[in-house]
Amino acid sequence: MAILKVIEVLSNSNKSFEDAIERAVKKADKTLKNIKSVNVQNMSCTVDGGKIKEYRVNLHLTFELN
Repeated sequence: MAILKVIEVLSNSNKSFEDAIERAVKKADKTLKNIKSVNVQNMSCTVDGGKIKEYRVNLHLTFELN
């Protein structure tokens, strides 16, 4: 039987939503092992002068406890 834990992670990028998600996973992987999945809960952007300035994501990250 596996025991999994879910945490909420916030991330941002000036490139894309995909980059924000990848940055979150890469950063979390430095301290968490056995990451199993990512579920994006919310996506938003900041806008400046009619252009997207920053992409933001809230996600739930699931990892297995040893």
